[in-house]
Amino acid sequence: MTLIKSISGIRGTIGGAPGQGLTPVDIVKFASAFGTWVKSRKGKRIVIGRDARVSGEMVSNLVASTLQGLGLDVIDLGLSTTPTVEIAVPLEKAGGGIILTASHNPAQWNALKLVNEKGEFISAADGELVLQLAIEERFDFAPVERLGTYSKNDKYIRKHIELIKKHALVDVKAIRKAKFKIVVDAVNSSGGISVPQLLEELGVKKIKKLYCEPNGNFPHNPEPLPENIKEISKVVKNGKYDLGIVVDPDVDRLALVQEDGKPFGEEYTLVAVADYVLSNKKGNTVSNLSSTRALRDVTEKAKGKYTAAAVGEVNVVTEMKRTKAIIGGEGNGGVIFPDLHYGRDALMGIALFLSHLAQTKLKVSELRKTYPAYFISKNKIELTPQIEVDSILIKVKEKYKDEKVNTIDGVKIDFEKEKEWVHLRKSNTEPIIRIYAESQNEKKADELAKRIIRDIQQLITPTLP
Repeated sequence: MTLIKSISGIRGTIGGAPGQGLTPVDIVKFASAFGTWVKSRKGKRIVIGRDARVSGEMVSNLVASTLQGLGLDVIDLGLSTTPTVEIAVPLEKAGGGIILTASHNPAQWNALKLVNEKGEFISAADGELVLQLAIEERFDFAPVERLGTYSKNDKYIRKHIELIKKHALVDVKAIRKAKFKIVVDAVNSSGGISVPQLLEELGVKKIKKLYCEPNGNFPHNPEPLPENIKEISKVVKNGKYDLGIVVDPDVDRLALVQEDGKPFGEEYTLVAVADYVLSNKKGNTVSNLSSTRALRDVTEKAKGKYTAAAVGEVNVVTEMKRTKAIIGGEGNGGVIFPDLHYGRDALMGIALFLSHLAQTKLKVSELRKTYPAYFISKNKIELTPQIEVDSILIKVKEKYKDEKVNTIDGVKIDFEKEKEWVHLRKSNTEPIIRIYAESQNEKKADELAKRIIRDIQQLITPTLP
């Protein structure tokens, strides 16, 4: 069993002993801490929503009842998406929101993801306060006459889609004229509700639903990586569809499949959307340190300024606000378009991408070829309690001190001469070290990653007892 407490929320596998897995005890304690934090900021209501995981209803009931017990009014969106909850919080004038999803993690996981009154993930400082409240159990529950209320509102996916359709850069007319034929893989989660509905509203000619029943039975690993989307790739190619769309369980990550069945590349979702936005409006962009340098190339070509942020949505959003970026996100298919809201939003990403595709009149594979060719090798090393991660990162930094090294988030080494980089960091959500490497061809990227992994393995061995 696993339980990970961080500034962004609590995440773990369902079951086990309290404190070792995501049990009802842990769910109630953490919901109590967040509700207490909201009350300390004069908040009176909280919006909640969940993905379609099998454990979702149980977790949602515990969270809602706990918040009511604190005297807070709960607005439950039911089956929803992360970006939809983020949009609903300020519209409902709520003091915060809790999204019940473990995002791309497998079905045995669930989580409480926390957003503030703006519908944005809480800051590191606020996250520390919530963690401290949970540790100290400083909760003051309400007497019977002051219990909070509970109400359901299942209209927000529709509101979300209407807001997307109204945006000037979403060219519904061009999309309808293009008569797109699209396949959707929503891993049997809430994307099975929201994505087909969005496509219908945008006027897509034909929609084939692949795993769009929101029953929580994930048919494959829900992380939309190339090795996990082979089935939709075959369906797109054999059925002569124009595009395949894959979303993760909470619909904040977007992966695309070309008409030839090849992955468009999760990294290039943001690149393509940014290219479209920048072609209509001059401005700056932001992505995290583990994202492709292609975004920088596209931004500079459009006379904008690109900035890299530490990994994590809250860090990207902070940097986007500082630099007044008009588009940003993360290379895992997370598109943040601040005109709508400061959060990764696959639904908005879909609308902008289809507008771009319709206006260019290119095939998806042809559009992909218009962007700089980089390849990222994504790897990870499982951690054990004996592995001293910080010590390892310091030693890697020292070994490559003659290269350009960035340490704002783990260690990123830029090999400028070869136009390649490697980024090592400890995951905030899983017990792993992530090793991402990018180069101008796939073989070189893999070789660079393997070289760094060998370095780490050599450093790990002496730390073992």
